Amino acid sequence: MANMKTALTMSPEAGLSRYLAEIRKFPMLEKDQEFMLAKRWQEHEDSDAAHQLVTSHLRLVAKIAMGYRGYGLPIAEVISEGNVGLMQAVKKFDPDKGFRLATYAMWWIRASIQEYILRSWSLVKMGTTAAQKKLFFNLRRMKSQMRALEEGDLRPDQVEEIATKLGVTDDDVVSMNRRLSGPDASLNAPMRADGEAEWQDWLADDDADDAEDELAESDEFSMRMTLLQEAMGALNEREQNIIQERRLTEEPKTLEDLAQVYGVSRERIRQIEVRAFEKLQNEMKRLADERGLMPA
Repeated sequence: MANMKTALTMSPEAGLSRYLAEIRKFPMLEKDQEFMLAKRWQEHEDSDAAHQLVTSHLRLVAKIAMGYRGYGLPIAEVISEGNVGLMQAVKKFDPDKGFRLATYAMWWIRASIQEYILRSWSLVKMGTTAAQKKLFFNLRRMKSQMRALEEGDLRPDQVEEIATKLGVTDDDVVSMNRRLSGPDASLNAPMRADGEAEWQDWLADDDADDAEDELAESDEFSMRMTLLQEAMGALNEREQNIIQERRLTEEPKTLEDLAQVYGVSRERIRQIEVRAFEKLQNEMKRLADERGLMPA
């Protein structure tokens, strides 16, 4: 893997605007080209093949990294961590599985970036439970969907909706929102003092890579849905129904609604939901790892 590190001859820390301009020059690969390059790396550790695989996906890393711009960390460092994940993905990619490298690499890029963010944020600030980490990485996305990204506290109904969907308490949502509120590097912020260029200008591209990125995201979504459907088989009928009604529907039922259905207390429904969701996550991770989809 030592030769793989030479695949990146530039660093975003050296000048982000220049870096974003440079990576746009690398051509995207056709499916057949990608397959042959991946086989050359897999079978012969051809460093030139690895270089082409990595550089053709640097724009994908930059796009994913920009989604993590709200955590108060230098975006150049976030991109660099994403590039590390990309190189790991290239190293482990098996072209015979049938899907494209971009689909596979997304998992590794996000995992590498998230690990970096978790290392950078104090555990005291962020919280240590799995639920709090999930809240940490999903709160901004959910606020965006609600058009509630402006600074300040969320409305009670917004807090309740986020807490229900993520399986945390209202207090957890309020606390995390206040911790994450602060200076944010907007995609519309000027890159240079003259104010002429914006970050999003460097990410927008009229070439075929946009369509390929969309396809990769669609493939990844399909892959996750397949894993979810298979993992649901690890739950009993009551657990499946509670997970479906509480987490997999546009309008989740309340604990009280399901308590009446099953003739038990609200607290009992909550306990079943938490345990079932944990089982579901573990089974999805097991299936993904079994198929070489999850970072080791």
